[in-house]
Amino acid sequence: MSKSISGFSKLSKSKKIDWIVDTYFSKTNDAKAILKQYWNSNETLQQLHDEFIENTITNYYLPLGVAPNFLINNTLYTIPMAIEESSVVAAASKAAKFWLDRGGFKTKVISTNKIGQVHFMYHGNFNTLLQFFKTVKPKLIEDTKAITKNMELRGGGILDIELKDKTKDIKGYYQLHASFETLDAMGANFINSCLEQFAKTFKDEALQFEGFSKEEKNIQIVMSILSNYVPDCLVRAEVSCDVDRLNENNSITGEEFANKFVQAVNIAEVEPYRAVTHNKGIMNGIDAVVLATGNDFRAVEAGVHAYASRHGKYSSLTHAKIENGVFNFWIEIPLALGTVGGLTGLHPLVKLALELLHKPSAKELMQIVAVAGLAQNFAALRSLTTTGIQQGHMKMHLMNILNQFEANDDEKHTLTEHFKNNTVTHNAVVEAINNLRVKHSD
Repeated sequence: MSKSISGFSKLSKSKKIDWIVDTYFSKTNDAKAILKQYWNSNETLQQLHDEFIENTITNYYLPLGVAPNFLINNTLYTIPMAIEESSVVAAASKAAKFWLDRGGFKTKVISTNKIGQVHFMYHGNFNTLLQFFKTVKPKLIEDTKAITKNMELRGGGILDIELKDKTKDIKGYYQLHASFETLDAMGANFINSCLEQFAKTFKDEALQFEGFSKEEKNIQIVMSILSNYVPDCLVRAEVSCDVDRLNENNSITGEEFANKFVQAVNIAEVEPYRAVTHNKGIMNGIDAVVLATGNDFRAVEAGVHAYASRHGKYSSLTHAKIENGVFNFWIEIPLALGTVGGLTGLHPLVKLALELLHKPSAKELMQIVAVAGLAQNFAALRSLTTTGIQQGHMKMHLMNILNQFEANDDEKHTLTEHFKNNTVTHNAVVEAINNLRVKHSD
């Protein structure tokens, strides 16, 4: 039966595990063995991983794969992808190879501004607040100089601070809405430090502002925090070729394929039920690269899906058209990424992943990640509009099913050959492996 515990965080790693397995698992020795088998034998490396988060008991592994043959702005890349879902890396690789001989991917960064906000309550005259803001704005920036000095030396820093009236949404609610350029850093700690200093200066100066009445001086700071919605940190990736060059399947012409493809994208633009799955496929590619390069995939996910809803209805992140016999397919997506700071300088595999990508700047990484999402979406829509998604996906899923049934090497080889010419379903695989084992037991 579960029980509470005091002082858990102060226990040693070994004691934490003892409490976990004794409290929650019936086979304590088996549970402890599973946890310990994922520890790294290199003690220094294991300690590094232990210190990434709190209350660490073991490591949780994801496969790190690579997708080669990505031609991006005439430079070849092999893209690292950390993900557990079968067929994602294969689909990305297939899309990369398809576009390699058709001009590759073209990308550009549209903007790189990031946003942070100080949320506060004020119940006085707005014009007086506006006058105070105009007076105090230079001091807000001045008081952050110790924080922004190094960022400014590299060409970044605070871009602007605006006063926003949100009283139509909540009575007395206002914001200091600030924009930042953080260059190769994702910049969360930098932005939050600036915002907290804004808040302190704003509140302190309000107490001294003669234009406020005694009641108006009492500005309540609610919170100071960056936003993961970054519609002005935007990147575009695209592919295009003549329609007749799209034909790689004898069952459908290039023109037929292009038309079905565009229709599929159009459906995702207007139908939210389809758009969610459509965009999830895009994020298969994006998250895998974001994770492999030590970036925050939860922040990216939140910002991307908010962007997909920016017009009041959830819609596709990709778009397609046929114009003058040319097929065009593109994505514009907000991505706040970093290549310095955080795990990028700590995790050995992240360091290797970034070196694999030619040590990109944050802007270059934005473009690579956007391409991964576009490639993933192209591969998915190509399957959906031709052979269907399950044919390729289930063949990639075959090995997972075989591993669930603890197939040995001979069984894997036999059944892999068998399903080259047979439809893969869970039931079909179970039946085949049972028949094979019955045959071998006779």
